[in-house]
Amino acid sequence: MTEGPLAGVTVVALEQAVSAPMCTRTLGDFGARVIKVENPRGGDFARHYDDVVGGLAAHFVWVNRGKESVALDLKTDSGLGVLHRLLDRADVLVSNLTPGRTAKLGLSPADLEVAHPGLIAVEIDGYGPGGPLSHKRAYDLLVQAESGACAVTGHPGAPAKPGPPVADVCSGLYAALSVLALLHGKGRGRPTASVAVSLFDTMTELMGYPLTYTRHSGVEQQPLGMGSPAVSPYGAHRTADGHTVVLGTTNDREWQRLARELLGRPDLADDERFRTNAGRVEHRAVLDAEITAWCARHDLADIQARADAAGIGNSRFNTQADVLAHPHLAARDRWREIDTPGGPVPALLPPPVIAGFEPPMGAVPALGEHTDAVLGELGLTDEEIVALREEGAVR
Repeated sequence: MTEGPLAGVTVVALEQAVSAPMCTRTLGDFGARVIKVENPRGGDFARHYDDVVGGLAAHFVWVNRGKESVALDLKTDSGLGVLHRLLDRADVLVSNLTPGRTAKLGLSPADLEVAHPGLIAVEIDGYGPGGPLSHKRAYDLLVQAESGACAVTGHPGAPAKPGPPVADVCSGLYAALSVLALLHGKGRGRPTASVAVSLFDTMTELMGYPLTYTRHSGVEQQPLGMGSPAVSPYGAHRTADGHTVVLGTTNDREWQRLARELLGRPDLADDERFRTNAGRVEHRAVLDAEITAWCARHDLADIQARADAAGIGNSRFNTQADVLAHPHLAARDRWREIDTPGGPVPALLPPPVIAGFEPPMGAVPALGEHTDAVLGELGLTDEEIVALREEGAVR
């Protein structure tokens, strides 16, 4: 397979920050063409979060490779007209503008169904329509707090935001999954439909386990830092040589192996308190103290070798710098070089590995870099493009 599975699919993006850009970058990773429509006055505001990547923002470089940037002022009739010409040729429109913005632009699902029948329209917002929070701006941290995710992260009395922007990223991936489903249905002759994905709905879905547990038990489980309230033993422990090892069990058989083969403690394995996971969770403090004391007497390499031999899940706690130099990424050739306006930089391949297909890993665009080329494809003459530029409709 030399072309991606989405080769020939054109996606137009009205996007900012992370959620929609993650959706469209994912579609681009599968071979779709992504045309990113940006405001001429600064473009996607994530371009300016910082300047650490050769003058570019790390967020922007992460989720915007392989896209074409077209700078249109959608507040002008001419700019909006160019957008509609783009949509005439597009298969998908993805947006995550502020609440109500697409409707004000005449790009609501009902508008698009009339103006561009067959177009798959995906809108990502904060809270979805019809509720008391629907009007609110929504950023990753805000939605993580609203959905309860921060309450199950960190430590009791010290809640924390999960490090990665999981509300943004997972909403973008749900949106991309929806596009794939609708493209598949369209190929089978089914009518197209619009898609709405909210960050809040995504996060309450990801909160499925703690919400289900609390509903049926009445207990609000407390966060355990690098542990899990659902399973024991499952957590991080300092080693004799100053590292941190993470050990995990998921069933009673693994616990027996951990106690007998790793710790050398048949007394713990035979203790009735620890026979089931529910019992181990109840007496977590006792087990954690025993495991912590054992790990403190052994080096990381020794612990991991013994754990592997016993069939016990284990890992090393790594920092960002550790991961950048991770031998597993290097051995599996997971890094590629991509172009940016500030020069070439390394980037990780997308997670799916498709036999016979190498993801395109295209360049990160400068603001408006592809405006003239794309307008030329739409049939506009050089004189018409100059007139649009003089009018301020394009950059």
